[in-house]
Amino acid sequence: MPRIRLLARLSLFFLLCLPRLAEAQSAPPLAGDWQGSLQAGGTDIPLIVHLRAADGGYSGTLDSPKQQAYGLPIAAVIVRADSVRLRLTAPAAQFAARLSADGKQLVGAWQQGGRAAPLTLSKQAAGTVAPGPKRPQEPKAPLPYRAEDVTFSNAQAGIKLAGTLTLPAGKGPFPAVVLVTGSGPQDRDETIFGHRPFRVLADYLTRRGFVVLRYDDRGVGLSGGSQATYTMTDGVADAQAALAYLRSRPEVQRQQTGLLGHSEGAMIGLQTATQPNPPAFLISLAGPAVRGLEVMVRQNEDLARAAGLPAEQVTANRALNQQIYMTVLQTPDNQQAQTHVVGLLKQVGMNAAQAQQQAAAVTTAWYRQLLAYNPQPLLAQVKCPVLALNGSKDLQVAASVNVPAWEKGIRAGGNQDVTAQELPGLNHLFQTARTGLSDEYGQLEETFAPAALAVIGDWLARHTKK
Repeated sequence: MPRIRLLARLSLFFLLCLPRLAEAQSAPPLAGDWQGSLQAGGTDIPLIVHLRAADGGYSGTLDSPKQQAYGLPIAAVIVRADSVRLRLTAPAAQFAARLSADGKQLVGAWQQGGRAAPLTLSKQAAGTVAPGPKRPQEPKAPLPYRAEDVTFSNAQAGIKLAGTLTLPAGKGPFPAVVLVTGSGPQDRDETIFGHRPFRVLADYLTRRGFVVLRYDDRGVGLSGGSQATYTMTDGVADAQAALAYLRSRPEVQRQQTGLLGHSEGAMIGLQTATQPNPPAFLISLAGPAVRGLEVMVRQNEDLARAAGLPAEQVTANRALNQQIYMTVLQTPDNQQAQTHVVGLLKQVGMNAAQAQQQAAAVTTAWYRQLLAYNPQPLLAQVKCPVLALNGSKDLQVAASVNVPAWEKGIRAGGNQDVTAQELPGLNHLFQTARTGLSDEYGQLEETFAPAALAVIGDWLARHTKK
C-alpha cells in the first residue's frame, strides 16, 4: 500500500528529503559545499550538502541530483567540537559525522528507520559544484516591497511561530492573506524539490498590493512546538493565531484579511472559516471537498494508474487500500488496528517489518483524522467568499471530483459567492505538467503557473476593492 500524503513527497533510500531551516552551535568553519555518495542496494546516490553561516551557526540544504531533488532544507545543523549532525524531521533521520583534522571531510553514517549506511562528504572548492536546475520564478533582489521576519504566539498551544511578512510599497492599510502549507512538516516557503511555491506566490501577491504572511509549521524551522503529535486541529489553531497576528498589524485592513491554503492547508482553511473570527475570504488550492477516505482511495488509484500499473493490479490495490482504511476507521484501538492491517499486508506478500511500519503510519492521530475528515457539513457553514482551484493533472486531489463538490457544498448553505475552477494541465503544485506524477516536480523549471497566479490575483482584487 503506497504511503502517500496529500502533497506527495520524494523518498531517497535512507533520506526523506524534507524540511527546514537549521539550528547550530558555534563551531569550526563548515560553510561551503560538501559532496559524497550513499550506497543503497547496489545503487550509487550522489548527495550534495550546502552549508551557510546563519545567526552564529549554520543552515543548510541538500541536493540529490540523480533524483532531480534540489534545495531540500535540512532541519538542523548541530555542531559540537568536531562532531556534526545534520537532522531531518520527516521521518526522523540524520547524518552523524566527525570533521577530519584537516577540515576537508565529514566522515560518518546516514541513519534512518533503525538502519545506517556509511557516508563521507568531502568539501568542494568554491565554484566547482554544478548549479541546480533553473528556477526562473524565484524572486530576486532588489524587491519592490518590504520583507520582515516575524514571530507570533499561539497562546492556546503555548508556542511561538515564525514566518515572513511581505508588505507592499506605498501607504496602507492593505488587504492581507495568510498562506497555510500542505501536509507534512513544511517550511514557510513550502519548499519541495528545489521549488519554493509559497515564496513565489507571496512575491506575486505582494506586488499586486497584498500583505502576505507565510510561516514555518510548528516544530519546523524557527517555529516552536512539535510535529510528533500534530493533527489538523493543531493546524487550525496555528492558522487562527496567524490571522489574529496579521489583523493586529497597522499596515493591514482587518476586515479584508483572508486565508489561502494548499492541499491539507485548504482543509485547515475550511475548518478555520467555520470557527469564530473567520477569514474574510477563503482560497483553496488543491483542497479536498469530499471525505478523506475517498480522497486517499482515489489518490492511490490515480497514482498507480499514472505510473503504468496493470489495470488488474490497480483494482486489487484499490480494494486493499479501502479495506485497510475501513479497518482503521472501525477499530479505535491502535494495537488492534495495527494487528489487522499487518495481517492484510502480509497476505499480499509484504514482510512483517514493512507491514508493521505501514500499519503504524496509518494509525497515527493525524492519519486517523484525515481518513475521518468529512467536509460536507463544514462547506455549508462557510459565509465568506470562496475560490477553489484544482489542476486537471493533480493526482493527489482529483479535480473532477473535488471542484464540483466545493461549489455544491458552499452553495448548499446559501453562500452564492463561490468560484470553483479546474485549471487545465496543472499538477498538485500548480505547475504546467506532463504526467502529474511527483517524479517530474523537480524536473520542471516552472514553480507556479503564471495563469494560476493571475486567477488568484484577479479574484482577490475583485473581492478586496476599497
